[in-house]
Amino acid sequence: MVIFVTHTRLHPTCIVISYDFPLNERMRTLLRLEDLYAKLLCLIERSSAIDHHAALGVLFEILEVASRSDLKSELLQELERQKRQLSALHNNPEISESALDAILDEIECASSGMLNMNGKIGQYLRENEWLMGIKQRACIPGGTCEFDLPSYHHWLHQDATLRRDYLINCLTPMLPIRNGLAIILKLLRESGKTYHYTAHQGSFQQMQYGRVAQMLRVSLDKTLPCVPEISANKYMLNIRFIAADYVAKSALYDQDVAFNLTFCSF
Repeated sequence: MVIFVTHTRLHPTCIVISYDFPLNERMRTLLRLEDLYAKLLCLIERSSAIDHHAALGVLFEILEVASRSDLKSELLQELERQKRQLSALHNNPEISESALDAILDEIECASSGMLNMNGKIGQYLRENEWLMGIKQRACIPGGTCEFDLPSYHHWLHQDATLRRDYLINCLTPMLPIRNGLAIILKLLRESGKTYHYTAHQGSFQQMQYGRVAQMLRVSLDKTLPCVPEISANKYMLNIRFIAADYVAKSALYDQDVAFNLTFCSF
C-alpha cells in the first residue's frame, strides 16, 4: 500500500474552506446541533414570514436531534472533565490567567444552565398542541398551506416582532445545550494539531498507528473545485478529493491537492 506523506503548506494569502468530520456518534450529534442552532439563530433575526417558517422547521429538527436521553449528562460530564483539566493549569507561567479564568467561568455558567433544565429536553415544546400540529403537517409535502393550518397562516401574518419573540421564547429553554456544546467544540478544535500534506491526484492515505481522535478537520483553498471524502479508523486514514461538479456524477479530482489536516482530540 502506498502512503503519501508529502508536506505542503497552503499559501498564506489563500482563503480556506474547512470541513469537520466526526469520528464517533457523539461528535456527529454535537456538530449537527451546532449547525442547526446557528441556522435557527440566523433565521430568527430576519423579518420575513418565510424565514420564520423556516426557523420553526429548524426548531423541530433540533428537538429531534436533542431528544437523546443521555445528551445533557454527556455534555455535563465532558464540561466537568474539561474544568478539572483546565483548573490544573493555574500558576503555569505559559498560560494567561485571565484567559483561563474566562473559559472556566464559561464552563461554570454553561453547566449551571444545563443543571437548571428540568425534564426531557424540549418537553415543553412537545406539550404545545399548536406547535406539534404544525410539526406533524410539516412532514407532508405542502402540508402547511393556509387551508391545512389556518391558525398558522394567521401567525405568519402577524408583525415580525411578535413572531420573533415567540420563536425566542421557544428556543430559550434549550439554549443551555447550545452553550455547552459550543464550549466543548471550541476546546476540541483548539486542541488540534495541524499537519500540511498534498493529496497526489486527489488521493491521500496515512497509517494511524492507533492514534485516536474525536474529529478531523480538512482545510483547503476555497477556489479548488473539489471536496474531501474521509474514511478513518485507528489503523488507516483515507481521504479522496471529489470534483465539485453540481450536475454530473461525482468523480475523483485527479489533480494534486494541498491541504491542512487537523487531528482534534481531548
